[in-house]
Amino acid sequence: MKQFEEQTIKTEQIYQGKIVDLQVDDVTLPNGKTAKRELIKHSGAVAVIPITKDNKIVFVKQYRKPLEKAIIEIPAGKLEKGEKPETTAVRELEEETGYTTDQLSFVTSFYTSPGFADELMYIYLTADLHKLDHPVAGDEDEFVEVIELTLEEAKQYIKDEQIHDAKTNYAILHLEMLEMNN
Repeated sequence: MKQFEEQTIKTEQIYQGKIVDLQVDDVTLPNGKTAKRELIKHSGAVAVIPITKDNKIVFVKQYRKPLEKAIIEIPAGKLEKGEKPETTAVRELEEETGYTTDQLSFVTSFYTSPGFADELMYIYLTADLHKLDHPVAGDEDEFVEVIELTLEEAKQYIKDEQIHDAKTNYAILHLEMLEMNN
């Protein structure tokens, strides 16, 4: 893999925010030429695929400013510095859906946009949901609606582009594969 490696010559910090940091790196390419790389640094994220006792998937509908529309997604959130992904998964599940769980199964992790960002997304699955007696307050700038769908309904939502993000599409494909193997 060394044949593809780019050596950083200089890093310029452009922006440090609550969710992401932006930097521009000058790099030396494998052929000796130089280039600029615009990079987003992110602490990572965690998503959970929650399945109810009646075999429905719990989603949240949320407005996404970059898209200028609301989409339906599996619960997810930013991994806080020093926090274990499992802790984030339970926290986000509680804040966004009003459910909690004691059993999480790790499904996978993947880089969301490796061309310009280092965000690593972890995905967990739980079929052991319990409704919280006292819902946990979520982020004050986050407004969500909980939606429970069957796998077939979720697949239709994909066709209708109401579900239109990578992590949720992956989650539905994963559930489809599990169903096929049973």
